[in-house]
Amino acid sequence: MPTPDHTNGAPCWIDLMTSDTGKAKEFYGELFGWTFETGDQEKYGGYIMAAKNGKPVAGIMQKQEDQAGFPDVWSTYLRTDDASATVSSAAEHGGQIYLQPMDVPDQGRMAMVADATGASIGVWQPGEMKGYGLAAEPGTPAWHELHTKEYATAVKFYQDVFGWDTDVMSDTPEFRYTTLGAGDAAKAGIMDASGYLPAEVPSNWQVYFAVADADASIAKAQSMGARVVDGPDDSPFGRLATLADPTGAMFKIVADTGQGSQAAADA
Repeated sequence: MPTPDHTNGAPCWIDLMTSDTGKAKEFYGELFGWTFETGDQEKYGGYIMAAKNGKPVAGIMQKQEDQAGFPDVWSTYLRTDDASATVSSAAEHGGQIYLQPMDVPDQGRMAMVADATGASIGVWQPGEMKGYGLAAEPGTPAWHELHTKEYATAVKFYQDVFGWDTDVMSDTPEFRYTTLGAGDAAKAGIMDASGYLPAEVPSNWQVYFAVADADASIAKAQSMGARVVDGPDDSPFGRLATLADPTGAMFKIVADTGQGSQAAADA
């Protein structure tokens, strides 16, 4: 597969904030076939780059002491040419700033905000590091999806702040879903989760990883201490499941059925 085309506003990177980087490397390395390189502590804070077939696919970072009360979590980053302007726009459109834009030496600039519905989303302004180098093949990111309790507000936020050109996939009371782009060119989705997200669970972004065989991947993950949160279920876009890794970080897997990598239809 060619290198992903990371356009402005689209997902371009993912990383895991974890309470145990050693356990995370062992788990995801075995499950997805990743290799790892740890960055300089002084320059990059020991940030770990995960690669698949020699190309970057994700990051892993150690949770800090002041983050001990937060769950381990995967985050999605959206591309921008100007992180400062994007963060300012997010605040102007009802979002919150969690992390002001900061330089990552030689690599780019990053920030973290909450959208207008409270979901955390990363911002990445590329330098040398453009984003993940593989997608939608086993062991790499396949889809990115916002589950939001305020659907209309969320759609408008990403249109206004990240310039999303959206397409409505479905608009029924049972299933409301909007994508960035349309059809096979879609790059992310927004789902109306008001009917099923518990009160104590905020709106949130979720990451899908492609796998060759969902059931085999589930069995392998469970043997290493993961648990199944939901599924597996068949959808028009593949066989899906939601898992929690050994320290509790949730992620989704999808085994492509040949109908495209847009794995969001039935989360």
